[in-house]
Amino acid sequence: MVRKAGGLCIADEVQAGVARTGSHFWGFEGQGVIPDIVTMAKGIGNGIPIGAVVTTPEIAKVLTRRSYFNTFGGNPVSTAAGHAVLKVLEKEKLQENAFVVGSYLKEKLNALKEKHDIIGDVRGKGLLLGVELVTDRQKKTPAKAEIAQVMNHMKDMGVLVGKGGFFGNVFRVTPPLCFSKEDSDYMIEVMDIALSKL
Repeated sequence: MVRKAGGLCIADEVQAGVARTGSHFWGFEGQGVIPDIVTMAKGIGNGIPIGAVVTTPEIAKVLTRRSYFNTFGGNPVSTAAGHAVLKVLEKEKLQENAFVVGSYLKEKLNALKEKHDIIGDVRGKGLLLGVELVTDRQKKTPAKAEIAQVMNHMKDMGVLVGKGGFFGNVFRVTPPLCFSKEDSDYMIEVMDIALSKL
């Protein structure tokens, strides 16, 4: 539809890419589309600042029409870090780990949902999960104040989670790709305790 209208399909893989979803290396692979442009960052550098854009030869050719310069483009240290990350991902089978541990963690989060009515939804793939907190499951009323309380309780117990969603009521569960089932169990225990304090 986008291409029929003359547009381009752009996949922003900053969050979902680099093996995070477990089932695929890139998030777009699970969507049945082949993008014209793919952007990536964060995960490809494992803390070292790096970003990249991949595109078709036709689109890249547009950049040859004018002089293009990037102050930090092609930085050898960042490039070496990105290469090392790719080697570690393969050697340590971190994509497979994201799938196995992510599935386990999602199952445990869904079990918490059965115990705590404030959890309205658990969604995501691999180690890119969301836990939506609501004050009313039928109306899906965002639990804005409650999520802040739970986050603080979890932080006090040594577990950091982010939040997002349009109303700021969705826990962003994006642990490192080396996250284990034991780590998952601890996170679930902490989240259970924090939710029980509401």
